[in-house]
Amino acid sequence: MRVLLRVLAPVLGLAVAVVGVLVLLEVVAAWVRPNGNAGLVVPWQDWYATLGRIAWSDAPVPGIAICVAVLGLLLVLVGLLARRPDIAVDGPAPDITVTTSPRVLARLVGRRVRSADDVAAASVTASRRRVSVAAQAWGDAPPELAENVRARVDDLLDEIPLHRRPRVSVTVHDRKGVR
Repeated sequence: MRVLLRVLAPVLGLAVAVVGVLVLLEVVAAWVRPNGNAGLVVPWQDWYATLGRIAWSDAPVPGIAICVAVLGLLLVLVGLLARRPDIAVDGPAPDITVTTSPRVLARLVGRRVRSADDVAAASVTASRRRVSVAAQAWGDAPPELAENVRARVDDLLDEIPLHRRPRVSVTVHDRKGVR
């Protein structure tokens, strides 16, 4: 959603700027030539006369109103759903806000998991709600390796003052090759 918001914000900003420039040009043109019947760029009088003949109950008006309302609701939803993915950490004082990125948390967990002798490699993804670890063991994985990895991750999460503790999921696969 953040990518969509990054594209929409400049496009909508440019559209508002263009409308603002057009209004400014028309106002200045109306001041300079007060008896002019037509607009400088936009035919305001023709538009005004056409809109004066259309009633609210005519066919295109409710459809256009519904489309504009749906578009507005979609823009509000995009704005609300495009939150920062930062992870809240308890600060040293209540009035201090501390955050970290999911990438940093994933790197910390990955280093802790890879530091064990029985883990050959590990892939970690993290978010506010979940930390997923995919570990590879040397040769045949012992049955308790998943619990050992989970314990290492839990110990690390206990050391970090996270505001909300994420769920941990661990999967272990065998790695073929020489140790």
